Amino acid sequence: MPTDPFVAPDLDDSPRQQQNLPSGMTYPSFRGRRGPRPGELGPDWPSGSLFGTPGPDVGFGYTLANRAKDRLRVGPHEHASDAVAVVAEIAMRRAALFGRAPVVGDIDLAVTLLGYDGGVDPDLVERRTALVRGADHEYSVRRSVVDSVPEEVLRAPTTDVAARASEWRSAILTRVLDAPPGPEANAVG
Repeated sequence: MPTDPFVAPDLDDSPRQQQNLPSGMTYPSFRGRRGPRPGELGPDWPSGSLFGTPGPDVGFGYTLANRAKDRLRVGPHEHASDAVAVVAEIAMRRAALFGRAPVVGDIDLAVTLLGYDGGVDPDLVERRTALVRGADHEYSVRRSVVDSVPEEVLRAPTTDVAARASEWRSAILTRVLDAPPGPEANAVG
């Protein structure tokens, strides 16, 4: 197979584009960035109800959540697809807060936080079932759950979340279920 003339056969070789320049010409030096590029939000991104948290490669959270689907312990009237959607969205928000793509630890944190790791009381399962019903198909349902998780919980180390999961879990479920209906209910105070 022929080699592209612009690809160096060895990593130690100099770039071949340099050889194609006329004599006496050089590449211009970097002048720095002048402003935001199209689609770049900067520090002033919009926030509030239904906006989410932008981050790099956050969609990978769905791939990781689908891989963890078999170990989710859903209630008798819950759908695994709703649980996957909510777990993925919480993991994606956590990863975006740290400025990185989601990792398995983010999925584990979301699973623990929502009690999908098992060992939760039946009352909590009923409340969680009402909370995540339809989350796979309804963006507003997912956002209400994700926005109800305080940022300090998402930024906490995984060991802290495991230790205080029951306390935070009941606070999150109460916060969402007791909120009045409507788009304003999804905003985090």
